[in-house]
Formats: sequence, C-alpha cells, structure tokens
Amino acid sequence: MLYVTHGSWILLWPIQLLILRIQKRHLTWEAFWRRHVYLLKTTAQMAESQDLHLTSRDYNRNPIPYMLKSTAFVTVALTIAGVSWYVAVNLTTASDLTAIYNCSAFFAYAFSIPILRDKIRFDKIFSVVVAIIGVLVVAYGDSGPDKKTPDGTVGKGAEEAQHRTLGNIMIGIGSVLYGLYEVLYKRYACPPEGVSAGRSVIFSNAVASLIGCWTVFVLWIPFPILHMLGIEKFSWPTGEAGWMLLVSTVANATFSGAFLVLISLTSPVLSSVAALLTIFLVAIVDWFITGQPLSAASIIGGILITIAFLLLSWSTYREMDEEKKKRIAEDEGPDSDSDE
Repeated sequence: MLYVTHGSWILLWPIQLLILRIQKRHLTWEAFWRRHVYLLKTTAQMAESQDLHLTSRDYNRNPIPYMLKSTAFVTVALTIAGVSWYVAVNLTTASDLTAIYNCSAFFAYAFSIPILRDKIRFDKIFSVVVAIIGVLVVAYGDSGPDKKTPDGTVGKGAEEAQHRTLGNIMIGIGSVLYGLYEVLYKRYACPPEGVSAGRSVIFSNAVASLIGCWTVFVLWIPFPILHMLGIEKFSWPTGEAGWMLLVSTVANATFSGAFLVLISLTSPVLSSVAALLTIFLVAIVDWFITGQPLSAASIIGGILITIAFLLLSWSTYREMDEEKKKRIAEDEGPDSDSDE
C-alpha cells in the first residue's frame, strides 16, 4: 500500500503539465516546453543556492544532481515514517496510533528551530499544544473496541492490542521522522521566500514526482526478497480491495500534492496542524456514511484543532508579513531616507 500510494506521486507532474499545456495552448509545444523547463531549472537553482549559499559565479551550474540528492534524502525520512505507521497499526491501539502519530506537528516545530532557524514564538507553541490536546481528546475521549483511526482503519481495543509498547515505540519514531520529513522538504527542496505562488506550486509538484520516482524505482527491491523468504507473499489486490486501494491512492496523491504545496507556500508547522483537520473531517464523513452521530469527544477535539489551526494561520500570516517588511527595508538600503 505504501509503495502504490507514494509511487502514485510520480503522476503529479505529468498531470500538472497537461493542465498547464491546456492553459497555454496558444503557444507552440517547443515554446511551452522550453519555458517550463527554464522555470523548473531556475527554481531548482534558487533552492540549491539558498541551501549551499552559492555565489553568483556558481549559480548557473546544473541543479539536477542536487535535486536528486535532496529528494532522495527527503524520501528516506518519508518512507521510514510511512512504514512505521503500516507496521504499528497491527501492534498498538487505534487511540495510541492517532495520538502519537499526530504529534508530528510538535516535532515539525521542534526541527524547524535548528534547521529552518525559526524563532521561538509563544503563539506558535500555544497553537501546536492546543492542536495536540484536540487530538488527544478525539483519540481517548471515547472508549470502544472498534474505534477508527484518522484514515478509517479499524483498530483493536486496548485489551486486545498485542505488543502495544513496541507498536507505540515504532509509531513514535514515525512521528518524529514525519515531522523531520516536512522540515527537510522545506529546507532542501523548496524555493526561497519571495518566489511567486505559481512558481512554487509548479516546482512543488515536480519535486513530488521526483519523490514518487524514488519510491517506484527503489522501493520495489524488498518485494521479491520478502516473497522468496516467505515473510510476505506478493499478490496484486483484486475485487473490492483493489478498488478501495485505487480510491485511497487517488486521495493520497491529491492530499500529498496539496500538502507539499502548502509547505512550500507557508511553513511545515502550519501545514502539519492543517493536516490534523482531517481527523475531524473523517469523523464527519463517517457520520454521513454510517449514520452514527459525532460523539462529544469528536466535536470538542475537532473544535480545538480548528481553533489551533486558525490561531497558527494568523501567527504565520503575521510572521510572513514581518519578514516581507524586513526584506523591503533591506532592499531600500540605508540611503533611501537621505534621498527623500
């Protein structure tokens, strides 16, 4: 499932290219393709220059080796985090899985401070804490053996969960690595602040396709080994399982593409907290599908997560506005006042 869902990201750039081609159909293919490649190349050069602090003399070097290396680095963190989830779901309870894994918002902020040099802000810390409290309320506010995880997987009750400690340790590692993945993506695979939104969106989908390429061309290697050893027999999903996997894959690719764009445009912390809104959305969708009304814990936890997202959105807006004013002041230089 991990191979198929993450591998599907490889389609994000071709689909985006098709949409852009339809929008720019008045251009010849040669002109359109040359312009698109130039945009991707120059944006990649910006990302490399920002990371390595290159001089103007080195700015025109080929950015492909850097992008391949950086996306491979990001893919490793993402894959290990994803594998930990799929393994831990059968070892621990749904409540533990939900609560621990979604603490990645905290780790995203923790890693942002040393890696992205984010400032320690009380409003951000408060927003992340409120969001995690909301997750804990949703995860532990209801008791029941068939409580569902955020993506709809039915978990075991606490009394039926085996190897719970091992599962919690694994999902804890996954939570840390998922927060790290978000920050590494922002640090090594995103253009610098100030780049236009359109350029950031196009580049983000191209990077997502590179991550999908690494998954498709590398992650298949364990399959024949596990199959021959008898640890995990390989077989293609068929029937209802196949259709459900297809729906899950499309949903995951859509979500992940939008998620990476959001990180590129804002910050890993805001994006991580925004992703927590899916917990509340899953509960609402489940209500419409099953007819089972929302519990008090789901409503209260969802409200807390929504409040945290709004607070963090406002904090991020203020921070980005402050950075914009600072850049404008630096561009004007010390002589601007004397000229007036």
